[in-house]
Amino acid sequence: MTSMMTVRTFSHQCKKIKPTALIGVSAKPGTFSEVVCGEMAKMNKRPVIFALSNPTSKAECTAEEAYKWTDGRAVFASGSPFGPVTLSDRRTFIPGQGNNAYVFPGIGLGVIASGATKITQNDMLVAARALADEVKADHVSKGCVYPPLSDIRNVSAKIAAAVASSHYETGVATVLPKPSDMLSHCKSLMYNPLEFDTV
Repeated sequence: MTSMMTVRTFSHQCKKIKPTALIGVSAKPGTFSEVVCGEMAKMNKRPVIFALSNPTSKAECTAEEAYKWTDGRAVFASGSPFGPVTLSDRRTFIPGQGNNAYVFPGIGLGVIASGATKITQNDMLVAARALADEVKADHVSKGCVYPPLSDIRNVSAKIAAAVASSHYETGVATVLPKPSDMLSHCKSLMYNPLEFDTV
């Protein structure tokens, strides 16, 4: 005799599985409900809640909801921008926007800077680590897991330098000799839309 599986709610599954992070890509608003976020806060000192669906109207929860429902302990990122959130106790959090604008320009610039013959999975890992290095303690204390978007050019240059340096270490670089100051080399190759010649 076969038994029918009981369909459980998402909140029930969270209680059962006990995740440390939720990554939302469902485009179903409300998926990360107050119950779900509350359970995450019970199970984790700093619950990771990434509501990555775009546009904001499709996000699994809002930044305000994530911070409010976890008493400000959520490490939150979204696919679309949310403004700063101030809780009733006057703590202010700045949600991060998790998208490829942080790493892809740096990876591409690193490839150009080194003349790499191929792009590998290692490049993604190097870029992710370089990006993580740019997240300072004061960012995390405000609930943000990304550096400020206003610093994107500097962050991209540092990612590029890390990726390009890795290309020399792995033997896929063709720009020789290896630049002695990789960060300066990468910055010298960056496009600046404000600097152009008029015809």
